[in-house]
Amino acid sequence: LSLGDLDTLMPQDMINAKPISAAVKEFFGSSQLSQFMDQNNPLSEITHKRRISALGPGGLTRERAGFEVRDVHPTHYGRVCPIETPEGPNIGLINSLSVYAQT
Repeated sequence: LSLGDLDTLMPQDMINAKPISAAVKEFFGSSQLSQFMDQNNPLSEITHKRRISALGPGGLTRERAGFEVRDVHPTHYGRVCPIETPEGPNIGLINSLSVYAQT
């Protein structure tokens, strides 16, 4: 490269974007942490965006999670809604942010 070429050099000339693009597509396409958004109505879309989970890679499994993990903790006050959680094996593991929670 000469000094004249540096003025016209673009980032895509120096970095191959295909590996980065493939990693992003693989994460969003096949990861347990990604899912299709529920877009039946605006309220279900907002609810889906505010959902938080303790499951998945680096998290807990349904079988290992005890009562202490599933129970409401005092630090959840004002941050995590204690009411909105699914029934069944995911109870307490999938929660929602409170209405006025700071993110």
